[in-house]
Amino acid sequence: MAKRERVIRMSVELPLWRALTAYRVLTMLYAVLVFVSEYRHFERAWVGVAFLSVLAVWTLATLPRVANAANCTKRFLGVDLTIALTGILLTPLADTDAQSVNGPTLPTIWAAGSVLAFAIKGGWRWAAFASSLVAAANLVERGTPTRDTLHNVLLVWVASIAIGYVVEVARASEATLARALEIEAATRERERLARDIHDSVLQVLAMVQRRGTALGGEAAELGRMAGEQEVALRTLVSSGLVPTTRASEDPALGALVRTVDDEDEARSGAEDAEVDLRTLLAPHAGSRVSLAEPGAPVLLAPPAARELAAAVSAALDNVRRHAGESAQAWILVEDWGDEVIVTVRDDGPGIPEGRLAQAEGEGRMGVALSIRGRLRDLGGTAELISVPGQGTEVELKVPRGKAKV
Repeated sequence: MAKRERVIRMSVELPLWRALTAYRVLTMLYAVLVFVSEYRHFERAWVGVAFLSVLAVWTLATLPRVANAANCTKRFLGVDLTIALTGILLTPLADTDAQSVNGPTLPTIWAAGSVLAFAIKGGWRWAAFASSLVAAANLVERGTPTRDTLHNVLLVWVASIAIGYVVEVARASEATLARALEIEAATRERERLARDIHDSVLQVLAMVQRRGTALGGEAAELGRMAGEQEVALRTLVSSGLVPTTRASEDPALGALVRTVDDEDEARSGAEDAEVDLRTLLAPHAGSRVSLAEPGAPVLLAPPAARELAAAVSAALDNVRRHAGESAQAWILVEDWGDEVIVTVRDDGPGIPEGRLAQAEGEGRMGVALSIRGRLRDLGGTAELISVPGQGTEVELKVPRGKAKV
C-alpha cells in the first residue's frame, strides 16, 4: 500500500498568539523596571507594589491562556482587561503628581496586550470595544488630556482595530485555502477511482461486448447488455459523479481511515525502499511487445513506480484495442538521473485528428485519466504523438525528485 501524503497546516493565528505571549512577559518586566526606577517619586508606593505584584503573578500564571484561541476564553479576556483598567485608574492614587507630569501609568504598555488579545480572539469589533475602554480609562486618569495622551490613545485604538481586521482576513483566507485543498483532494480521489474503474470494470465490459457480438446468439444479447452498462458507467465517470465520502462525515469511515493511516505508518520503512521499474514492466514483454531497458536498475519510489507501470499498461491496452491484436509495440525505458522516461510506441494505424477529444466527450477517458492523470499526480508529463498510418508514440516523463514525494 502506498504511503499516504500528509499535509500539516499550521494556523495563521499561532504566530500571533506566540508573539502576544512574549509581548505580555516583556511589557510586564518593563512595567516593573519603570516603577523601580521611579520608586522614590511615588507618594503611595505600596499601591504600585501591590498592583505590580498582582500583575506579575497574573501574567506568568496565565501564559497558557494566551497560547491559542481555544484557551483564551471570554472570561479570561474580561478579567485581563479589568486588571489593565484598574492599573491605569490606580496610577493617580500611587503618584499624585502623575496627572501633572504626564508620566506613565502603572501597567504602562502592558495594557495594550489586553487589547491585542481581544483583537486576535474576536477580530476588529472586539478590538474596538477593548481599546475604547482603555482609551476612556487613560483620559479619566489624566484628568486634562495632553496631546501626547490623545496621540497614544489613538495609536492603540487604530493599531488594535487594524490587527483585528488582519486576523479576520487571515481566518477567511485560511478557511478558503482549507476548502480548496479539500476540493482538490476529493477531485484527485474521484480521478483515482475513475482510473481504477477504467482499467478494470470498463475494460472487462468492453471485452464482453466484443466477444459476445462475435459469438452471436445468447452471447450477443449478453454483449449488448454489457455495452449498455459500459456506456452508462463511462457517462458517470466522465461527468465527475463518482462518489466520494469524507471521513469527517462518516465516523465509521473515519475510524477506517485512521486504521489505514496507522498501517501505512507501520509500513513506512518498507515503502521508503525504492523498487526497480524494470521488474514491473518485464511482464509486458512478449511476442508482440518488445522491451528495451538499461542494464542497471531503474529505481523509483514504490508509488511512483507502480503508477508509471500502470500508465504503461494503459497505453498497451490502447494499442491492443485500437491498433489490433496483431500490432507490434515497443517499450523503451531511459534513466537520465533526474528523471525517468518511458516511451511506448506501436505500428498501428495511428489516431485520427480530433479523436481524443471525441473519446473524452463519449466518456472514454483512457488517455485523459489512466495515462495523463497518473503522470500529472506524479509531477510528470505524458506526451502523445500520432501520425495517421504511422503508429502512435506515448512518452511518459517522471521527475525523480517529485516522484519520491
